[in-house]
Amino acid sequence: MTISKIISRFRARARDFVAARSGNVTITFALATIPIIGFTGVAVDYSRANSARTAMQAALDSTALILSKEAQNLSSGQLNQKALDYFKANFNRPEVKSIVVTPVFNAPQAGSFSLNLTSTGTIDTTFTGIWQPSITIGAKSQALWGMKKLELALALDNTGSMSSSSKMSNLKTAAKNLLATLKTAAKKDGDVKVSIIPFDTTVNLGTSYKNNPWFDIDSIDCNGWKSGTGCTSSNWKNYWEGCVRDRTYPYDAQDNAPNTSVAATLFPVYDCGSLTTLLPLTTNWTALNSKIDAMSPNGNTNVTIGLVWAWHSLTPGAPLSEAAAPATDLDKVIIILTDGQNTEAWKNSNNTKVTGSSTIDARTKLVCGNIKAANIKIYAIRVINGNASLLQQCATNPTMYYDVQNASQLNSVFGAIAQNLANLRLAK
Repeated sequence: MTISKIISRFRARARDFVAARSGNVTITFALATIPIIGFTGVAVDYSRANSARTAMQAALDSTALILSKEAQNLSSGQLNQKALDYFKANFNRPEVKSIVVTPVFNAPQAGSFSLNLTSTGTIDTTFTGIWQPSITIGAKSQALWGMKKLELALALDNTGSMSSSSKMSNLKTAAKNLLATLKTAAKKDGDVKVSIIPFDTTVNLGTSYKNNPWFDIDSIDCNGWKSGTGCTSSNWKNYWEGCVRDRTYPYDAQDNAPNTSVAATLFPVYDCGSLTTLLPLTTNWTALNSKIDAMSPNGNTNVTIGLVWAWHSLTPGAPLSEAAAPATDLDKVIIILTDGQNTEAWKNSNNTKVTGSSTIDARTKLVCGNIKAANIKIYAIRVINGNASLLQQCATNPTMYYDVQNASQLNSVFGAIAQNLANLRLAK
């Protein structure tokens, strides 16, 4: 057979094949399944990648929060290693390989810090492996925190009712945990200072202040608190245990320093009972914890005096001078906790007790307003009992008021406040 005949026969067979119609559906379906399978494979691979990426983002966010607590004190090498260690501890996706975590710590301005984290990894593909052996995934996270200094006053109800329903024991546990959180949040000594102001109807300064010219000698009534002991207005310092009552209106609700030329600014002295002494602002965490341990419930309630002495502890100058002057990089905060109605105060202008709750509440409301006007934030905690409306109004805003119905909740409440005070937030 000649070559020309072979070519002619091939052409004829080709024409017959093109013209044929039998089996077209099978061929068409077979060809169509190729892209269908391909698209399905792509969807499966990318779904796996997205799931891994979501887990990576969560792990990176956790790493940013944990690492920010110590980033300021780490070298570059330590920062890199801890970032990778923390990330791997939170990321349990063995299919992701070649993991890289890159931390960048910055201090864009005084008192402000940022930690930027990026992570990448690869995940092997299955269906798309022919043209794409792996998919690269990544995540970014940023932790920002303000290193504002903090001065915190704890005005804590030490009245008799705190002995019921395990309130005092739960308060001590919660307060100590708050101190522990703040100690950790303090990146260096002096960043966080705390004062503790136990109160009933009085506040106990301690006798170390007795030689200061702050006290209202004319109001001294030894017969009222040291009857039969030989106490007089001239030798009262020998008998005084350190407690003071409300100053004369309006100074009972103000922060004015005592002034011997203005008698109403002086502090009337009184008996202490079992009330422990206040502790001015300090960074001595051992002393703070010991003061919490020393608290003992007894006596009636005067929220006003607890608040005003917390305020005194946060301002420089007499009677308590440990506080710093107001500054843009300094937060001043009071936590007031009470479990009861106002039951007893002191009207120093005529040396009489005030027992009407509404009258005392008005003084409390006034001092709350004065404190907030001085740019001091107030957290208010009501434990089971007390004037809820008064304390809600006292708090700087509604989110800073806590109504505790069971004393066991105090730990979580103080924990939430401590975290807020630590001022750490996940920005991205």
